[in-house]
Amino acid sequence: MKMLMNVPERVVADALRGMADAHPDLVVDVENRVIVRRDAPVAGKVGLVSGGGSGHEPLHGGFVGPGMLDAACPGEVFTSPVPDQMVRAAAAVDSGAGVLFIVKNYTGDVLNFDMAAELAEDEGIEVAKVLVRDDVAVTDSLYTAGRRGTGGTLFVEKLAGAAAEEGAPLAGVTAIARRAADASRSFGVALAAPTTPAKGSPTFDLPAGELELGVGIHGEPGRERRRMMTSGEIADYAVDVLLEDLRPDAPLLVLVNGMGGTPLLELYGFNAEVQRVLRERRIPVARTLVGNYVTSLDMAGASVTLCQADEELLRLWDAPVSTAALRWGR
Repeated sequence: MKMLMNVPERVVADALRGMADAHPDLVVDVENRVIVRRDAPVAGKVGLVSGGGSGHEPLHGGFVGPGMLDAACPGEVFTSPVPDQMVRAAAAVDSGAGVLFIVKNYTGDVLNFDMAAELAEDEGIEVAKVLVRDDVAVTDSLYTAGRRGTGGTLFVEKLAGAAAEEGAPLAGVTAIARRAADASRSFGVALAAPTTPAKGSPTFDLPAGELELGVGIHGEPGRERRRMMTSGEIADYAVDVLLEDLRPDAPLLVLVNGMGGTPLLELYGFNAEVQRVLRERRIPVARTLVGNYVTSLDMAGASVTLCQADEELLRLWDAPVSTAALRWGR
C-alpha cells in the first residue's frame, strides 16, 4: 500500500505538526499529544475533553474550538490515549467550573479516562464523565464490553459543547451530553477494510463482491456479511435496524458519515436513500450532516447516526461552532 508518510512510527506526530501549522487557533502539543483551543481556559466555562486512537480524523482533534471541545487527546493509531494526556488536557482547560470527559465505549478509553479522572480530582479539578455507546450493530466486540461508541460522539460533543459555551454549569452540561448519548443510535457498513500504517495491508479480509453489515470503526466484525447490495438496499437495512432500536418520538438529527475511503459523490447518493427510507417510515428529519467525520483510516463504507432532537437539543445543534472540521453560525 502507498501512503503519504515518512515512517509509521512518526505518522501521528507528523500529523499533529501539520495540524498546528494549519490551525493557529489551536495549541498543539506534539510531544505530549494534546490539542487545546488557544483561548483556554475560558473564564467560568466548563471544559470539554475527549480523545481516542488516531485514525478517526477529524474526530476528535478536528472538533476542538468554540462551541465544541476545549481539548482532545490523540492516541496512536487505533490505540487509546494514556491518562497523562487526559490530565494535561483537563488542567489546560479547567477554569474552576469543572471538566467533562466524553468517552467512547472502548475498553482502553474507558479505563484510561477513569484513571485520568481520579488523577485530575487529586489535583483539585472537578471531573464528570459521559460514556457514548450508540452503535446498535453488536453488543460486544473486540474492543469493548457493550455497545461501541461511534458516530453519536459527534452529536454529544456538539450539543454539550454548545451548552458549555452558553455558560451552563457542569451538571447541566453533563445532563445535555447524557441526553444526546441516550438519544443517538448508529450503524455502519464496510465495503473494504482499512489499512493501518504499521501493518501496511488491510486489517481484515473482505472478499470482492461482499460487504460487512454493522462494522466497527476499527474494523471490528459486524452482524453479517452479504453479497454487495445497492445503496438503496443498504439504506433500507441500516435505517430499519436503527428504528427498531430507537423508536423516535421527536425529529431527527441525521449524520451520514463516510469511513474515510468513500467519496462525497457516493455519500450524498447514500444520503438520498437514507432520507427516502425515513420519509417512507414517516419519520421527520430536522437537520442532516453528510461527510467524513468519524472515520476509520481509508475504510470504504459509511455509517448512519440518528439522534432524537427536541427543541432544546435542536437549538444547541444550531448554535455557533468554530472548529477545524465543523463550522457554522459565526
